[in-house]
Amino acid sequence: MRYSSEDGVFGLPARCHDNFDPSSFLHRTLINPPVMKQPPNVALAIETSNRYARGLLHGICTYIRKFGPWTIHYAEHSRGESPPEWLARWRGDGIIARIENPSIAEPVAALGLPTVDVSAARLLPDVPCVETDDEAIARVAVEHFRERGFKHLAFCNVYGFNWSKYRCDHFMRFVAAANLTCHVYRPPSVVGLPNAWQQDMADLSRWVKSLPRPVGILAGWDGCGLRLLDACRGLGIAVPDEVAVLGVDDDELLCDLAEPRLSSIITDPYRIGYEAAAQLDRLMAGESPSALMTVFPPLGIATRQSTDGLAVEDAEIAQAVHYIRRNACQGINVSDVVEAVALSRRGLEERFKKVVGRTPHEEIVRVQLQRVKELLTETDLSVAAIAGRTGFRHVEYLSAVFKKKVGVPPSEFRVKARP
Repeated sequence: MRYSSEDGVFGLPARCHDNFDPSSFLHRTLINPPVMKQPPNVALAIETSNRYARGLLHGICTYIRKFGPWTIHYAEHSRGESPPEWLARWRGDGIIARIENPSIAEPVAALGLPTVDVSAARLLPDVPCVETDDEAIARVAVEHFRERGFKHLAFCNVYGFNWSKYRCDHFMRFVAAANLTCHVYRPPSVVGLPNAWQQDMADLSRWVKSLPRPVGILAGWDGCGLRLLDACRGLGIAVPDEVAVLGVDDDELLCDLAEPRLSSIITDPYRIGYEAAAQLDRLMAGESPSALMTVFPPLGIATRQSTDGLAVEDAEIAQAVHYIRRNACQGINVSDVVEAVALSRRGLEERFKKVVGRTPHEEIVRVQLQRVKELLTETDLSVAAIAGRTGFRHVEYLSAVFKKKVGVPPSEFRVKARP
């Protein structure tokens, strides 16, 4: 079909503008088409082996979905491992990396590209960094232990990572300000790789055994918390009655693998990843960094069995509390506790009430109901099956006690508690 100047070009009116030239329009659009802006090429040097790093990636993904697209270059690797070989030869537009050792810092610095660091190591001080607030982590940990009556606190360092050192320094400062005693585990420098699970177990066990009890220990991260719990189990030390252990990052898989389940400080890697992506976007657009350090505080503490207790210095009452925690769901009663600790019933109840603030019977029921809540939230077991697993002889009695203590029937609690 032929178009005339009066018909317009490809359906565009010829007289849409006084100076419109159809031949010039054809030349510009068909012979020299407009150049489309290409998505930026961004390299991510972040592992996926733990909850924190995956949270960073989720935050970055959300930003890209909202403001991208970006072309992403990514290679799977482990934490602290040397970066992929292609990174040294890579020619892109920007990098988000956990710069935790010189083997990563050197090639990133050599590229000279806009970069955002999501590690606390600060090996490239001129590169903007987005990280967790280690001072806030230490503060909430000390408050958590103080609320539970601990007078002796300790920190378990992780070899080779600055964030562990920073958390330890802040922790010691807050403990000193509270006029409490502080003990620190410093892994031997002979450890080959900077990973908590490669700390020498015998050395760690000796340190735990040397601590005054009861004591609350902040682990550098959740993996370190698992090793502490292993050490306590090997030494026959009751958790949380003699030693309470608190991790960092709330990696639910690791926390649930622990025995007992590990309490942990909930960090916010999603927001950190999102903010890191936003800062990189501005850097790639030619803007100067607004700050060289941006930190995000933790969201709170996921309290599980490893710190769900009180610091009890009365040895026989501590033994009673430990017995109840381990056996409440087996259908025990106060007479069983009396027999286990070799005290008179009256003596047990008076001292227990004074130290714990509850009677032995109230503590048995409290532990049972806590387990009931977990099973209602995490499983599809019937209420009758849950009653059998938590020491209640009759489902009707469980339902009555649950409603009295919690305020709603078990079935209603399950509906509200599950997403």
